[in-house]
Amino acid sequence: MAENYQVKQGDCISSIAFEKGFFPDTIWDHANNADLKNLRKNENALMPGDLVHIPDKRPKEVSEPTNSVHKFRLKNAPAQLRIQFLKDDKPQSGLPFTLIVDGKQLSKPGDRTDSRGFVTVSIPPNSKTGTLELLDGENATEYQLQLGHLNPADETSGVKHRLSNLGFYDGPLDNNIDAEFKEALREYQEHCGLKISGELDQSTRDQLRQKHDLV
Repeated sequence: MAENYQVKQGDCISSIAFEKGFFPDTIWDHANNADLKNLRKNENALMPGDLVHIPDKRPKEVSEPTNSVHKFRLKNAPAQLRIQFLKDDKPQSGLPFTLIVDGKQLSKPGDRTDSRGFVTVSIPPNSKTGTLELLDGENATEYQLQLGHLNPADETSGVKHRLSNLGFYDGPLDNNIDAEFKEALREYQEHCGLKISGELDQSTRDQLRQKHDLV
């Protein structure tokens, strides 16, 4: 039965589609979600309170002979977690890591960051929390992951999330524009060669999307 689903913190199109029994593209590309798609741009960065249209399911019939085994593969599952680690803008390549998602270890023994410093692991689309431990020599750093919690870059809280993930901000992830946030903007603008204003202009938003969302 069709419905309009209200997004909660931690939801994204992949997790909603998985729990409702759809492919993500079926929901994201549905005509009734065109306004939401145009507003948010990124299917993995929704805002709590957004409404996502869930269409009626259309049954699919498949004819196969009896008395034999048939294999069916579900598309678009699992999803993919992809995180890049940099130090002084240089990739932290070849470092061992351990990834635990929702209490289950998903990394394999011997897993390491790739040549660009990326951790790339398949995860369930509706994953919520995780812990990633990165080992650099004898030093281990543990990162707490809130999966699906990234707000849109058009929201101040979404900009703060991205600045925090990139190492430029360590304050509350809310929509308040305070001195700490403006200082983080200035540092990021200087780092990226943008006009240093401490203001959240479109060039800064676009640079954040490119640097954070499109790696």
